[in-house]
Amino acid sequence: MPKAPGRDRYFDLLRALALFRVVLYHLTGWMWLPLLFPSMGVMFALAGNLMARSLKRPPVQVIKSRVRRLLPPLWAAGAIGVTGMLVQGWGPAEGEDTLTWWLELLFWVLPLSDPPNAAELAGVPGILPGTWAEPFAGPLWYIRAYLWFVLLSPLFLLALRKQPWLTIAAPLVLMAALNFGYLEAGESVAPILYGIGEFGACWILGMAHQLGVLRRLPAYVIPSVAPFIMGFGMWWAVDHGLSAENQLGNMPFASAFWGLGFVLLLLHFSPSWSEWPRLLRRFDGAITLLNSRAVTVYLWHNVCIAIAVTMWNRLWSLEVMWRDLPWLMNSPWPTLLFSWSLIAYCILMFGWLEDVAAKRRPRLWPSGTAPRSRKGPEK
Repeated sequence: MPKAPGRDRYFDLLRALALFRVVLYHLTGWMWLPLLFPSMGVMFALAGNLMARSLKRPPVQVIKSRVRRLLPPLWAAGAIGVTGMLVQGWGPAEGEDTLTWWLELLFWVLPLSDPPNAAELAGVPGILPGTWAEPFAGPLWYIRAYLWFVLLSPLFLLALRKQPWLTIAAPLVLMAALNFGYLEAGESVAPILYGIGEFGACWILGMAHQLGVLRRLPAYVIPSVAPFIMGFGMWWAVDHGLSAENQLGNMPFASAFWGLGFVLLLLHFSPSWSEWPRLLRRFDGAITLLNSRAVTVYLWHNVCIAIAVTMWNRLWSLEVMWRDLPWLMNSPWPTLLFSWSLIAYCILMFGWLEDVAAKRRPRLWPSGTAPRSRKGPEK
């Protein structure tokens, strides 16, 4: 029997860097971070690569497996978050149809569209800000987009095998049609289409990498073309007022091209490590943990940041802090460490659900080699 392929540690490193960058950006808002490392495009490309690898099995089986892995962590977050919003008085607005409001809550169960949230609530003094529900629900756009990509992947795979480059370009065409007004969509459908347009090319590119499409090109093609794709995205962003107040995330058309070019280079130079290089071995535990708990980190990081910032700001009431240590109070690094401490707590509390969803033995802190599924390694 042939040996099952092991983990690609290069991809594990990219996923860990993407998660760390997401947390850092949501804390600091530094506009250059999405330019330095477009995390969402990278994460979708890596997920697309794994999806193409899994689709060697029957598509229905693969989709059920992916959805099963995704939903239990979401249900746990939703049970706590939605309950908290309801306890604080969240409900249908005046004049809003009550039945429709309750039905929309089902998107917390199956997020085919963005679940609703209470954007303005009274917070918990000194712990949570009054707008806590919005950042809590914010990451769910990624879950929604991921779910749609999983459902569409069998079609992507068929198209890739027939017309690979047209299939990769198709989401960009969709993005252009939306951006220039040739295609209009309703309020509930538009976020889905924009998500496919902005990140679909990265997802499909990850699938194409798994199929060996990129390896068929002469070695000089991607390093020659990718900078022009990124350059077009950057030109569009600058031409449309890229600034600290108007960042790349507000320009999905520019983001689509910048992310695609960046991912092209990452996949082209992929070293496919089966073992860590010597310099990275010391980080194996942290990288393995982040890969094993990626969904948990993503679901909970925003609310952890909100708690950390709110509690840290309470220290301004101490005279010694604002008088003698203003540099420390204004530094993002203590808050970042506090945020990751809270994220670690969430990993301990909720991360084991990812193991249960994947039919693995539950572990509290999976920083070592991941055990195999009861059903054997996933292909």
